[in-house]
Amino acid sequence: MMPVDAVITWVDGSDPAHQERLANHLAAAGISRPPEAHSTRFNDAGEIEYCIRSILRFAPWFRKIHIVSDAQTPAILDRLAGTPFADRFRVVDHRQIFRNFEQHLPTFNSRSIISMLWRIEDLAEQFVYFNDDMFLLRDVTPDDFFREGRVVQRGSWRMQSDATIPGRLMNALKRLRGKRKDRVGNLDSQQMSARIAGFPDRYYRLYHNPFPMRRSTLQTFFGEHPDLLEKNCSYRLRSNEQFKTEAVATHLEFLHDNAIVDNSLHVVQLKPSEQLPARVRSKMSKADFDESAAFVCVQSLELAAEPLQREIVEWLDRRIGSTES
Repeated sequence: MMPVDAVITWVDGSDPAHQERLANHLAAAGISRPPEAHSTRFNDAGEIEYCIRSILRFAPWFRKIHIVSDAQTPAILDRLAGTPFADRFRVVDHRQIFRNFEQHLPTFNSRSIISMLWRIEDLAEQFVYFNDDMFLLRDVTPDDFFREGRVVQRGSWRMQSDATIPGRLMNALKRLRGKRKDRVGNLDSQQMSARIAGFPDRYYRLYHNPFPMRRSTLQTFFGEHPDLLEKNCSYRLRSNEQFKTEAVATHLEFLHDNAIVDNSLHVVQLKPSEQLPARVRSKMSKADFDESAAFVCVQSLELAAEPLQREIVEWLDRRIGSTES
């Protein structure tokens, strides 16, 4: 089996240096803080601790774990210093992956950053991208992400909105009303990504779980389309004009018959600031008895009411454990 790396993107928005860089960018651009730069997008409620702990417990087979950040190092790495885990980690600064594109730094945009992950030095050909709010809930194997040289994809095929009559009518209505500039749509971006990769009428809607990718796929694509890389990484805040690199990679693998659809494992999505506490508790309880619940995504944990935050943290501690357990 070829080696597989994990890549985690992370930012600590409470870091004064990060706050100063963002404030300086907004001031220089002459804009007030848009939704894409809201502090909650960068808040760190300790999620990366669970991401790292879950990888060490449930996927110890990862060769290296690359943590991509902006001149920051998560505290958990200090605690792991001197342990057998220490040499598994590498902190990768934005300046390294944006080499020759430094004019687009600092960036506060995950889509721009993900565009450049394939440029990490010494990155394995096969890697799995984690946002820092994505955790593992059970043992997984390399075959859950890469199988017989092909990439395992989780999602479902959908029609492009402009390829259906209802979709065209809805899009026309949006244009008449004026599309909200402060809304950066995930599905719109996935559809754009599919079209870029050569799928004009349909797209593979990806679920929000760890994304397997092949370095050579992106290296070849961006080598042939350097203008797309330049444009996508240039936005310092998230934009409707951007594609999702993980979605482009997915569709390229389908295009070249290098993808396998397997939805036997699924993600549990917790949105404690949006979902009722009873719904969050129900999701956690069901996940305890569901062997197919392999991933969990906890979005904006810091915005939840404190009692619910404590319940979620206690559940994660029980499910994932600590680095000492």
